[in-house]
Amino acid sequence: MEVVRTYTDDGKSGLNIQNRAGLQQLIQDVEDETAGVSAILVYDVSRWGRFQDADESAYYEYRCRRANINVHYCAEPFANDGSVSSALLKTLKRTMAGEFSRELSVKVFAGMCRLAELGFRQGGRTGYGLRRLLIDPDGKPKTILTSGQYKSISTDRVVLIPGPPEEVEVVREIYRRWIDTNESMAKIAAALNQRAITNEIGGPWTRYTVSEILTNPKYMGSNVTNRISFKLQRKRVPNPPEMWVRRDGAFQSIVSAETFKRAQDVLAECNRRYTNDELLELLKGLLSRRRELTGAMINDADGVPCARLYRERFGGLLEAYRRIGYTPPRDYSFRDMTEAIKSSHKERVATLVADLRHTGATVSLDEGADLLTVNNEVHLRYLTVRCCRDGYSGRRWFFNFDLLPSADITIAARMSVQNDFVMDYYVVPRCERLKRVIYNGNKGSSFNVYRFADLSVLTMLISRTRLTEDT
Repeated sequence: MEVVRTYTDDGKSGLNIQNRAGLQQLIQDVEDETAGVSAILVYDVSRWGRFQDADESAYYEYRCRRANINVHYCAEPFANDGSVSSALLKTLKRTMAGEFSRELSVKVFAGMCRLAELGFRQGGRTGYGLRRLLIDPDGKPKTILTSGQYKSISTDRVVLIPGPPEEVEVVREIYRRWIDTNESMAKIAAALNQRAITNEIGGPWTRYTVSEILTNPKYMGSNVTNRISFKLQRKRVPNPPEMWVRRDGAFQSIVSAETFKRAQDVLAECNRRYTNDELLELLKGLLSRRRELTGAMINDADGVPCARLYRERFGGLLEAYRRIGYTPPRDYSFRDMTEAIKSSHKERVATLVADLRHTGATVSLDEGADLLTVNNEVHLRYLTVRCCRDGYSGRRWFFNFDLLPSADITIAARMSVQNDFVMDYYVVPRCERLKRVIYNGNKGSSFNVYRFADLSVLTMLISRTRLTEDT
């Protein structure tokens, strides 16, 4: 045999195919008929992969055989000739390869737990305000590791130490803002960003990066591991605190244990699961103090959950107000209609996606932008245009075609005067360069050239016709 090409996955785990660019390229070249080979040589079955499902390894080999390319295992004592004995041995070898990874995972995890209990850092992000210190077997400091640096001697260990004083002060400020001034994580992040302070990786602060500082025990000097399980590169599973492996007092702390506990108490109160009756009682108490209720008042009130929780639990603030016997001075009934329009909008988009797929088209949906990609080439944007009425101009509809992201075709569903059903659709291509149209329902308007009673026109626009070539 002449070796014409080599595919490698140096230093990659064989547990899954996602990170194995070499194997993925091999399969793609084989199926695209660009490999230019008659056989594939693999050292042994385990090099093909240590997949936890033995059938997955067999599937990738089958894809090669389906392309009339045989796979040969050079170091195995059997010929991969499709015989019964070969199939049995391959299945056994594949199972053994997966079992080796499982056994190795157990041993590695036990070793990590033992070292964590001794107070040594076991990987993971260092964290803002902290640094990794490399020490020798006698505990003597050697050097501070920077980002991307790792220990090269197996007997060396890593511990955490406080970082630069300015970063340590920011960490303590975050705890003070959270405990003493009751600021939300989002407000703390906004305050840090306003002062142009970057996070650990040089990016802007978010509520999640602030949460990491407020909830990780390493800031009070505790070495903790096994907070999240990711064994055999399967699904990440958060573990309860009783499963954590920890060593208190392993590192020099940035905040005291008492401060850290107070932060957890505040967090537990924020995450408290209120019953409906408790929520309504708190709302009644706020009403008795303020004599009026608004969403902003609820958000700013101490000891009362945010307005969003009331909306989610009771289907809107108006329903929560009704249950405590409060009638707002303003008419907010339009908000209920807005929620109904949003709900029907999602249903219509889902129906449109199903109808397009029924015609044989491939459709992907970006729900955040209501952007549909059809056949990987045409972009459709779906709008719902409600009817607005006032005492001066009567009824009118506002069509905004300049919203991002841009699309090849914009579909605008025009609601009825009562906003309870769709009257018609306006299908506008991007080449028309329309930005904003105020429509009053005049039948003589030139805008009606884009009007359709239904969306059957889309079937014609996206349908494909197979072309034949006369020989």
